[in-house]
Amino acid sequence: MKIGVAKEIEVGERRVALIPDTVNRLVKQGFEVWVEAGAGDAAFFSDAAYEAAGAAIIHDTAHLWREVDILLKVKPPQQREDGQHEIDLLRNGSVLIGFLDPLGNAPVIQQLSDRGVTAFSMELIPRISRAQSMDALSSQAAVAGYKAVLIAAAASPKFFPMLTTAAGTIAPAKVFVIGAGVAGLQAIATARRLGAVVEAFDIRPAVKEEVQSLGAKFVEVQLEEETVAAGGYAREVSEVAKQRTQDAIAEHVKISDVVITTAQVPGRRAPLLVTEAMIAAMKPGAVIVDLAAEQGGNCAGTEPGKDINNHGVTQIGPINLPSAMPIHASQMYAKNLLTLVQHLAPKGELQLNFEDEITREACVSHNHAVCNDRVQALLQQTLQVH
Repeated sequence: MKIGVAKEIEVGERRVALIPDTVNRLVKQGFEVWVEAGAGDAAFFSDAAYEAAGAAIIHDTAHLWREVDILLKVKPPQQREDGQHEIDLLRNGSVLIGFLDPLGNAPVIQQLSDRGVTAFSMELIPRISRAQSMDALSSQAAVAGYKAVLIAAAASPKFFPMLTTAAGTIAPAKVFVIGAGVAGLQAIATARRLGAVVEAFDIRPAVKEEVQSLGAKFVEVQLEEETVAAGGYAREVSEVAKQRTQDAIAEHVKISDVVITTAQVPGRRAPLLVTEAMIAAMKPGAVIVDLAAEQGGNCAGTEPGKDINNHGVTQIGPINLPSAMPIHASQMYAKNLLTLVQHLAPKGELQLNFEDEITREACVSHNHAVCNDRVQALLQQTLQVH
């Protein structure tokens, strides 16, 4: 069975789906691995390293896409510079695995279905114990949370740690993390390592112990409704709950030197948690890093991919932060893909068992059909609009 590794064409994407180490593991298990020439260059993995691991380097993109049984990617297929869509390079019956953004770009899933491609979306790996090693959302969120704190520290005009100097004692920076999922917890841990005093907020009360175990103070608010969705994600809450949340965090935002927001709801616009009034009340020189920028932002005024000055506050809306650390981000993502491939093809041959929760939940197209209920509903809405 041939496994292909595509070279990413999205602007700014530096990650690669497999690294030489995971290629070597697959080769030892009997897979034939083809790597598109230059696929790992941006992540500092050379073609020579892949060849040494047992891969074949393929210079003809169309040939690789057409001939492999399983194609591994990071980003969803998109339009190429020659006008052809990457999906058109895939053959009927092949398998595509990657971050496919099924809830944000359902038409791509329909295209894959029309093409007869069996597609697995890494965003939909279920959050169950036996799928933890496949959970690419979590692995990449950890990278983003770490990098967000480094960005904030670089942008802040203050030290993070307390310093005792001949000129007196410098108080530590106050960091407030909103959202205590994987990205938020990594941000808390990183800010603490840098010596900051950290507070954190999340609408899910169950994360309180995790926050406190990292040395941060947990900011609580009582919401009289369910706040946890399937898989442990935060659920979208009512307008009343959103207002109560904003009221609870306003004072903490006001006194913080750095605010890092990470709150996202899968398939929906990110909740607006930090209002214009809150930003205006912050200290001059304060920094906001909004990790939800690509989903609309948790903060008023956030511009994806831009740093702006908002009422004297440096407001940063980074996009695709994991790509900024391509070596380790690729290493972690490659392990996620390796485990999933081993699950789908345990003996070197594809064995799709849709009774299995991992296979069923992650699959978005199979046998010329879109096979995810939420994607089907989004496509139906699109048809009704048109």
